[in-house]
Formats: sequence, structure tokens, C-alpha cells
Amino acid sequence: MRNEALNTVHQIAKKNKKVIFIGSDLGNNVLSKMRSEQPTQFFMEGICEQNIIGMSAGLAMEGFIPFVNTIGTFLTRRCFEQIIIDLCFQNLPVKLLGNGGGGCYASLGPTHLSLEDFSILRSIPNMTIVAPCDKIEMKKIIRDSIDFKGPIYIRFGLGGEKVLTPENFKTKIGKAMQILPAKKFNIISTGSMTQTCLGVSKMLKLQKKLDTGLLHVSTIKPLDENKILKFIKNSQKTVIVEEHFKSGGLGSAILE
Repeated sequence: MRNEALNTVHQIAKKNKKVIFIGSDLGNNVLSKMRSEQPTQFFMEGICEQNIIGMSAGLAMEGFIPFVNTIGTFLTRRCFEQIIIDLCFQNLPVKLLGNGGGGCYASLGPTHLSLEDFSILRSIPNMTIVAPCDKIEMKKIIRDSIDFKGPIYIRFGLGGEKVLTPENFKTKIGKAMQILPAKKFNIISTGSMTQTCLGVSKMLKLQKKLDTGLLHVSTIKPLDENKILKFIKNSQKTVIVEEHFKSGGLGSAILE
């Protein structure tokens, strides 16, 4: 999903000179074509995440459309105050792209685990939070975010996920997507965990003869409350699955 997200930003930037990419210590190969083709729209800063939030805020106030990308935990934990004051208080249309969401970078230790990003950002006014399930949904969300008013955080994993989203599906920020029809036993998930949940649903059907519904909630905030309530209305048991600590994530949002 990460490559799809960044390549989509590049494609949009070719047609829209207001689109700016800002990275933080991501290496020489990241969007190298964009760097050579649109050098005035590409910035690769060092390890200074708090600074690039302020930088993106300034560009947004001048009418540009900044996409900021780095590892999710560095973008949220490290920049909490800057996101609140520079972006959300001003309600600026900055797109925060957090890769390595959840436990993707577990091998690098707890500093790289992004397991509280939903909780952190859900607490901030004006922030929208999205976690697509595959590259098709990611591409559509990136394109839709261009005209989105206010700051938005888009979380994704390392890539290689199977495609679940139909090509003709009208993905919309704020709307959940039903993968499997509602049953007595249902699963609600978000992000790349929807891939895992689909596999679990198939396994339960094969091994236990148990049909389960599956709802993919890509937008954590604001929630698609009507669709979620309709999905679980006649459910005997609903399981919520996410790569996040128990408190403050999708499960907390639905219970609230």
C-alpha cells in the first residue's frame, strides 16, 4: 500500500502544481522519479518530524496541498503538539501518511511500534483518521483526500496485501465497506487486519461450518455509525479486530 500511496501522490503532483510531498529521512529511493521530475514539489528532510509538520502547515496556509510521510509512530507520538496547534487548531488540509502502522516494524523494537496512533489522534478536534485495507482503496482515498477539508491521517502497513476492494467500488472517506454480509456472528476490522479477518472467516466456514459477516471500517474517525449499527443489529456476537492497544482505537470508538 505504501508504494501505491506515494506513486499516486506523484501522479497527482504531475497535474496539480499545488501538491507537495514532504518526507522525513526516508532514503534516496523514495519517490526518486518525483524528485527528478518535480523538484520544486518534493522535499526530503532529515530526522525532524516536528519541523515538517510546521513546514506543511505553512505551505497549506499559502494554498498548497502537502502530503507528509514518515513512520506512523514518529508522525503521531513525536509530533502530537505540532499536529494539534499547527494543523488541527487551524483546520489545515494537510495529509499525514503514516507507514508501518500497527506492528509492522516489530523487529525494530518498541520505538517503531505504532499501536496508539488512533488513540492519540482521535482525541484531537478536526482530525480525520483512515486505514485502507488494500492498494485499490488506498489509491482512491489518496485521490479523494485532495479536496478534503481539514487534516487527515492515512495509516498503512508494509505492502503486499491482497486486493479486496472491487474496482468499481465507490470508496468514500467516512464510509464503511461490507466485505461479507451480516450474520449472527460478525467481525469488524480496519486497515490491513481486514485481510487477516477475511482469512479467518473462510477458515471458520471451512472447518466449523460457521458463517461470519465482515465489515471493513476504513475511517476510524468519523465513524460510519449507521452502517455499523445496522451491521451488528441482529448479531449474537461481534468481534472487533485491529492493530492497536485495547483502549482508544476502533473498538473503543464503536463501544462509545
